[in-house]
Amino acid sequence: MNRIQAKLKEDKKLISIYFSAGFPALNDTVEIIKNLEKSGVDMIEIGLPFSDPLADGPTIQQSSTKALKNGMHTELLFEQLRDIRKEVSIPLILMGYFNPMLQYGVEAFCEKCQAVGIDGFIIPDLPAEVYDEAYKTIFERYGLINIFLITPQTSDARIRYMDSISNGFIYMVSSTSTTGAQSEFGKKQQDYFKRVADLNLKSPQIVGFGISNNETFREATSHAKGAIIGSAFIKFLANKGVSKIPNFIVKIKA
Repeated sequence: MNRIQAKLKEDKKLISIYFSAGFPALNDTVEIIKNLEKSGVDMIEIGLPFSDPLADGPTIQQSSTKALKNGMHTELLFEQLRDIRKEVSIPLILMGYFNPMLQYGVEAFCEKCQAVGIDGFIIPDLPAEVYDEAYKTIFERYGLINIFLITPQTSDARIRYMDSISNGFIYMVSSTSTTGAQSEFGKKQQDYFKRVADLNLKSPQIVGFGISNNETFREATSHAKGAIIGSAFIKFLANKGVSKIPNFIVKIKA
């Protein structure tokens, strides 16, 4: 069983953390991952920096730009992760845009991900139909799960379609804006969370965009399996550094 699937079966609300590989410093990637696991995080999304990250808010864009300036690139990330499974057991998900995968060669990319211990992908610009028709068999050949994103504007029919070709979780984007932290979720977002929960999908849902503290984590997970924190964590890293990661996670769990 894939590590993501095993984690989703646990009887708890899941905390997933996103960060950009190569940020704040080029060689921080492995230490961040190790510190997050020690702090009790359930899953980690490793952002592969890209020059045109359309779905990302300013905080993540800035961290991606800094990582690229630091010298981060696909092959270097694979090198950094080469021995990660000797020390880390929780699911690792690579989040990025499809162009770097195409440039690398999709099958070669998947093979490399399997070799270093990546469990799945979140690829915002890969349409579900294209994945289903052209890449699903390749991903599955290497034991990799593709995570689909939905928004408040995604129709029930399309959500059900994504659910039918999913073997992981559905990434439920909390709003139609780009990523970024906020202090609370309004009634419109809560109604959206409930609408999706009432579809009784086979795939659990994990909420992303806007989670920054214990309150927004609890609100996001009231109808979902877990929540993803990105921008707030990146700001914390920039201000406090890698060694203080446990302090951030403790406050989310408080």
